[in-house]
Amino acid sequence: EGAAPGAANIASADGHSLDGTLDNLRDFKAREDPDDKLIIVTRDGFWSEKDEMSQAYAQRASGDYLWQVDVDEFYQPGDIEAICNLLSEQPSVTAVSFESVFFWAAPDYRVDSWYLRRGEAEFHRLFKWGEGYRYITHRPPTVLDAQGRDLRQQQWIRAQDLMKRGIHLYHYSLLLPKQVREKCEYYRRAEWARRQHILKWADEAYFALRRPYHAHNVYEYPGCLYRFRGSHPPQVELMWRDLNDPRSPYDLRPRDDIETLLNSPRYRIGRFLVMSANRPALWLRKARIRCKRLLALMLPRAVKDALKRL
Repeated sequence: EGAAPGAANIASADGHSLDGTLDNLRDFKAREDPDDKLIIVTRDGFWSEKDEMSQAYAQRASGDYLWQVDVDEFYQPGDIEAICNLLSEQPSVTAVSFESVFFWAAPDYRVDSWYLRRGEAEFHRLFKWGEGYRYITHRPPTVLDAQGRDLRQQQWIRAQDLMKRGIHLYHYSLLLPKQVREKCEYYRRAEWARRQHILKWADEAYFALRRPYHAHNVYEYPGCLYRFRGSHPPQVELMWRDLNDPRSPYDLRPRDDIETLLNSPRYRIGRFLVMSANRPALWLRKARIRCKRLLALMLPRAVKDALKRL
């Protein structure tokens, strides 16, 4: 629990969450953890960044596997059981990644984008663990074994393999207006992100839908909205019921404009064309890079220096 400096404006002066996370954790431990399984990892002050936060909890892990679950990530109970069975049957597996489905404004809607289709929807979340293993980085999550070898360079189960079995990660990262505002403010300030225009994206694409073809928060890439027709994890169903209670302190995003957009044949056609353009655009980008490298090898230095000055 706690905040990095990039989230200082939405944290207490000593680096704690303002939404009652720490109090809720302590209350849960006191009331619902008779076996003392929950270990609360926090500090009085800011964490340097998410690498340090992740390393702090990983150092306390004592089991055979480390399964990282962020606060806005959920799984179906049956999928968790299937993964546990898979690991039991295949003990040589060293890492497991999951395809992430991103939900937008309500559990009924999801967002997809060029950015996600280019590999960024694959989340590395489960790692073999043991003595001498080290959690190295959060972006992307990377664990090394006792010999210093990356676990994703060994027996790695990819997201696409699990998708064939209907297993994925449910990511509710863009569900609530408060959540989106705070996430955007963090991304704007964080040294690793520095998305200077993300507050504008939130105003124009999330809260107003004036940019319906840039619905994902990595706004440099086209992204579109879709209906989600599947089921949600039971705890999400309960959470959404509580959020819709008139006594809930959290605002929900209005849905009328989303329904109008998704019911529009014009948007559905535009969405198909925009998302279909991802592969040609990616091919052109790779071709341009190859051409630049080829020209760099072929052109005389004087010509290359002249081109740089243009």
